[in-house]
Amino acid sequence: MLTKFETKSNRVKGLSFHPKRPWILASLHSGVIQLWDYRMGTLIDRFEEHDGPVRGVDFHSMQPLFVSGGDDYKIKVWNHKLRRCLFTLVGHLDYIRMVQFHQESPWIVSASDDQTIRIWNWQSRTCLSVLTGHNHYVMCASFHPKEDLVVSASLDQTVRVWDISGLKKKSVSPNDDGLKLPQVHSELFGGGDAIVKYVLEGHDRGVNWASFHPSLPLIVSGADDRQVKLWRMNDTKAWEVDTLRGHSNNVSCVMFHAKQDVIISNSEDKSIRVWDMSKRTGVQTFRRENDRFWILAIHPEVNLLAAGHDSGMVVFKLERERPAFATHMGSLYFVKDRFLRLYDYASQRETPLVSLRSSGSH
Repeated sequence: MLTKFETKSNRVKGLSFHPKRPWILASLHSGVIQLWDYRMGTLIDRFEEHDGPVRGVDFHSMQPLFVSGGDDYKIKVWNHKLRRCLFTLVGHLDYIRMVQFHQESPWIVSASDDQTIRIWNWQSRTCLSVLTGHNHYVMCASFHPKEDLVVSASLDQTVRVWDISGLKKKSVSPNDDGLKLPQVHSELFGGGDAIVKYVLEGHDRGVNWASFHPSLPLIVSGADDRQVKLWRMNDTKAWEVDTLRGHSNNVSCVMFHAKQDVIISNSEDKSIRVWDMSKRTGVQTFRRENDRFWILAIHPEVNLLAAGHDSGMVVFKLERERPAFATHMGSLYFVKDRFLRLYDYASQRETPLVSLRSSGSH
């Protein structure tokens, strides 16, 4: 683990990388949202309007906006350029666990302890849909990066995949008032615009996290049964592929790496684990002395990760990307694939010099 930046603060419950700038948002159990420049190691701003812990935070991919959700049942949309909250979305009846912007549509998805998932239009500032079906706290909900799907995880021990293609049609086609459900009916029972596609059962404790693979039809989930599960789906069904065992306490968060073939999970057992996706085995474990981990974030563009724990957060890489090197008399000596190699600038040729594999103990 190559640590790039670390903060000391109250417990970090939410994290979000800015897609372009070297910024990261951290939402804290104390109610503060911090905006850090992780390259410079400086606190750029802090936002304090929530009453109580802020468990979810997310940058918009194009606009100078971010969204937050807290234990005060409120979702707030902020403009970080103007340094203020633009408006508050009200409707959830209990703590909000997670909030996320849609990649293209002007939507926000939120997950709450009121057992519902809500999809909001942040431009019209209205609730578009209430997804009901879970019968315990909904710990997380997120949009698929490309398809009209939402995945959610709940303490009812299930992961659900929702088809929200009806919502797309509803927002592009003009409303036919004759067919419009009364507002009260759709509020109570959820409109017909978001429907459950799959219910994934397999965990035998509450599920804390579920996320889609960025390009493959895969889902990964983590639960209080200390297990990480890998699921596959097609057009008609979804099924469990494998279980990754190794954590010794509740798994808080689990995600697919954006660029590598690995799964990253973290846990209340004070560790971050990296799993090989093809072999389905643990390949790396990073531990902290005293801090339970709560949240992970993976940068969409660069090879950076972040993890939030009891006393702050850490921005890191899984391994060093720049090889060890030295230049001498017009030649470059560098290490690659466990060989010391020589690159001659004049001939533009590379030759391996010596193997660096360890031979026994020294």
